[in-house]
Amino acid sequence: MPLLEEQLKPWFESLGLATLAYHWHIILLSNLACNLIFQTSIALSPFVFPKTYPKLQGFKRANWDIHTLSMVHCITIVLGALPMLWDPDLLQDRVFGYSSWAGNVFSIACGYFLWDIFTSLRYWKEQGIGFVFHGICSFTVYILSFRPFLNYYGAVFLMFEMSTPFLNINWFLDKLGMTGSPAQIVNGIFLLLTFFWVRLVFGFYMSYRTYVDVSAVIDRVPTFHCVVYGVANVVLNFLNVYWFGLMIKSLSRRFKSAPPKSNGEEVEALLPVNGQFVDTDKIGGHANGMEPAIAMTGVKRKPKAV
Repeated sequence: MPLLEEQLKPWFESLGLATLAYHWHIILLSNLACNLIFQTSIALSPFVFPKTYPKLQGFKRANWDIHTLSMVHCITIVLGALPMLWDPDLLQDRVFGYSSWAGNVFSIACGYFLWDIFTSLRYWKEQGIGFVFHGICSFTVYILSFRPFLNYYGAVFLMFEMSTPFLNINWFLDKLGMTGSPAQIVNGIFLLLTFFWVRLVFGFYMSYRTYVDVSAVIDRVPTFHCVVYGVANVVLNFLNVYWFGLMIKSLSRRFKSAPPKSNGEEVEALLPVNGQFVDTDKIGGHANGMEPAIAMTGVKRKPKAV
């Protein structure tokens, strides 16, 4: 669509999003793909998991499909962003560099975040309004990359999604009645290791590199971009440390006491949020680098008396 792109380019440039002229349709296709994957999960899950999915009611069933899409998205986005770390065009200019591949990857992410915003609005009573604002913030950060701005570091921070598959696996093991199982413990260890090395060690170092590179050309960066990216980076790093602390606490609880038997009732791993352990069904499968760490022990409710 070269002709259409050239016609739209002046309009996108007026918005300060020049390269979006070449990728806006990818955002729409990504959003459409998200809806198709979500609907496919609804159609196939009863056959793939006949003992589990049909028993889920209300938001629990929707949450299963949300986590299915989350799993597909986080794997796709990590595989897409990984080659960008060695992209010569981005390495040459880590602040204002651009490549068509980077634009496509960020478009896929933006399409998912749009889907996430509307899904969070639909289920805001079950999930809380915080997820709506989180989706909006995530979309804003990556849509601003089409200036172009921080395309290299955008790929760097998408690497945070490497911990999300383990988070989702933990959730699915919970729903499949494998809470506290050896598989969940092993998965939890991989979650801890990945979270620590990718989000804390790698994340803090690359945050420092971002600060150094942006500071060198600060006179060319709009104030709005500095505020948005600066605040987002500080908040995310703080949350990563906070969530990792909760994960360590959760692991400690897991080894101090074995999970109680359910006597046929559903037993669920709890999620540490704001220092407390809450029902995992109140947390959606938002694979966008901002979700809390999953605990590996706890029960949702006591068995009914016989």
